Amino acid sequence: MTLHQRPSLQSVPAYKQGKPAAAGASKLSSNESPHSPLPSVLDAISEGLGTIHRYPSIAAPQLTAELAALHQVDPQHITLGAGSVEVAAQLIHAVAAEGDEVMYAWRSFEAYPSLVRIAGATPVEVPLDADSKHDLPAMLAAVTEKTRLIFICNPNNPTGTVVEAKALEDFIAAVPRDVLIVIDEAYVHFDRSAVRADGVELFKNNPNVAVLHTFSKAYGLAGLRIGYAISPLEVAENLRKVAIPFGVSDLAQRAAVASLHAADELSVRINEVVAQRERMYEALEVAGYPVVKSQANFVWINAGDDTLDIEAKLADGGVVVRAFPGDGLRISSGSELDVDRVIAALASVREGAQA
Repeated sequence: MTLHQRPSLQSVPAYKQGKPAAAGASKLSSNESPHSPLPSVLDAISEGLGTIHRYPSIAAPQLTAELAALHQVDPQHITLGAGSVEVAAQLIHAVAAEGDEVMYAWRSFEAYPSLVRIAGATPVEVPLDADSKHDLPAMLAAVTEKTRLIFICNPNNPTGTVVEAKALEDFIAAVPRDVLIVIDEAYVHFDRSAVRADGVELFKNNPNVAVLHTFSKAYGLAGLRIGYAISPLEVAENLRKVAIPFGVSDLAQRAAVASLHAADELSVRINEVVAQRERMYEALEVAGYPVVKSQANFVWINAGDDTLDIEAKLADGGVVVRAFPGDGLRISSGSELDVDRVIAALASVREGAQA
């Protein structure tokens, strides 16, 4: 006899983590920080080790208060989860029921389709435009009476493109007020464009906007899993209902607070990542690759059918990246050595193509 399984999960692929790297190679497949944890963050974690036999505080009062002060919002608007991806799942469960529609651009964050299907909702994917950006007119045209939630990943993962402020403001104004618009700002700290819409300000000015942030990228806490949402009060209340109890550990909360206190040190590191991203982008552009201007901590190559060939050449050069067969490659911005390897490996690709 075969155990009964949920039939709908047959259409849900398991999330695939970025490929690991062999010793000495550059792992640029997961958009992680290339920097080791700050000493002050390690100290904060160490101080909490003696109490890990106790459950963490679900309310996380110190962290919530500091985030509220940082963003100048009421603490009741802030909810936490094990990374912003878990908070994204909470948002879907809180807003969309079976048969409801959840919209997002494609290609965008690869977890969106699975999260929607797991919740029993229907994913609606709207292709990016010719510049690898959100096609907001097409997204607006795709809104139906079943639409409950729209994700705007800004900057977008994996292309690194941004939605400009005026365009997003007009889009929000045109979307029905009973549809929640979630602005996923996982990569916001790396944006130097000066044109991207400010998600928190849009939340403050619109009753149907929520914002996602994470400590995994710029703050370098990917291994501790902590992110948060800023959402309307009625949404925040339901997020607390659907959240996994004790899903954010005390160590993660301590590390997040310490990171907020180390903003100046982290700013230096973020600037280093941005500088290496720009160096990689410029080198690949000069070499003739179809690389997209990024405002995240990675670059995107619209490699199309050449994706797997380029991935293999990078691997030969000691670089592991995230490949999306038939679409392109996402290469995280790492250390200077990491980017040196990328440039060297892809220079050899061009030489091979021209031979």
